[in-house]
Amino acid sequence: MYKEIAEEKFNKLKKEFKTRDIIILAIESSCDETSVAIIKNGREVLSNIISSQIDIHAKFGGVVPEVASRNHLMAINGVVKEALQKANVELKDVDAVAVTYGAGLVGALLVGVNYAKSLAYALKVPLIKVNHIKGHISANYIASPNLEPPFLSLIVSGGHTAIVKVENFLKNTLIGSTIDDAIGESYDKVAKALGLGYPGGPKIDKLAKEGKNNITFITHNIMPNGFNFSYSGLKTAVINYIHTKKQKNEEINIPDVCASFQHTAVMEIVNKTIKAAKKYKLKTVVVAGGVASNSYLRETLSNLGEKEGLTVLFPPMVLCTDNAAMIGAEAYNNIISGEGLADLTLTAVSNLHLKYSVK
Repeated sequence: MYKEIAEEKFNKLKKEFKTRDIIILAIESSCDETSVAIIKNGREVLSNIISSQIDIHAKFGGVVPEVASRNHLMAINGVVKEALQKANVELKDVDAVAVTYGAGLVGALLVGVNYAKSLAYALKVPLIKVNHIKGHISANYIASPNLEPPFLSLIVSGGHTAIVKVENFLKNTLIGSTIDDAIGESYDKVAKALGLGYPGGPKIDKLAKEGKNNITFITHNIMPNGFNFSYSGLKTAVINYIHTKKQKNEEINIPDVCASFQHTAVMEIVNKTIKAAKKYKLKTVVVAGGVASNSYLRETLSNLGEKEGLTVLFPPMVLCTDNAAMIGAEAYNNIISGEGLADLTLTAVSNLHLKYSVK
């Protein structure tokens, strides 16, 4: 019975989105943030509550999946209530429930997915499944409500580094991606080698401002042909430099290491992104993912992009890291495109990839 009711309401939403407001309750629990947002018409954020576990996992040097799952269970009900209260919305006003079902930590995802299924069933409203990575791209629709495909998207996070042409709300064409480590992963591993702790990205970004780009870790162009990336070699070069210094009992200038590593890592994605935008004749570049909050990337890509006549868009910091507002925005795009309706058999998919065609 629920399936038939959900399908009927989903089809109705698709037909009526231009004539009435659509309220979506969105849930994100893919890693170590429990987030719930109330989104109006896919672009207006009525509330976006984020309960972070960073302090809990910092003492372990990274996210512990079992600990993350347990804390999601303890937090989610309270976060839902807070999101509704801040948005001044009641459950009876919700038109659809959206949830991240992948990619991420399977236990963490299951908390959000199962809560969303139960809530959608109780409210008898459509359940919308959302790809976490597409959610990051959709954060830009909130920050720039007039944004429309096609455009180029640079996806940079702890698990992804890719350049994608966003053809429309449903179709993405892969232009290039990492063949090994993601840029965010390399930041965390370098930070760990320097004893900076977790999370590493913000700490390297901060210390780099105090240092100089005066250490050459890589003496050749990294994957010069095409638009793919490789961060394994750079990460290893930095770690080897640190180990050699320690073995010789030589002082390590940590700010200089951070500045030199960050410059090399960031310029790799900046140069290839601008090159791709020019090749595919796209004038708008949007950046998505946690590393989009990196200050050096934001400044460098914005400045060099402007010189090339590109419009470079970054979401505000709160929409770069994991949050439910971006999931609600992507769910809205799915609804108006007639996609994403799930039923009560929905489950978590830990290694879900962004669906795309290959150039």
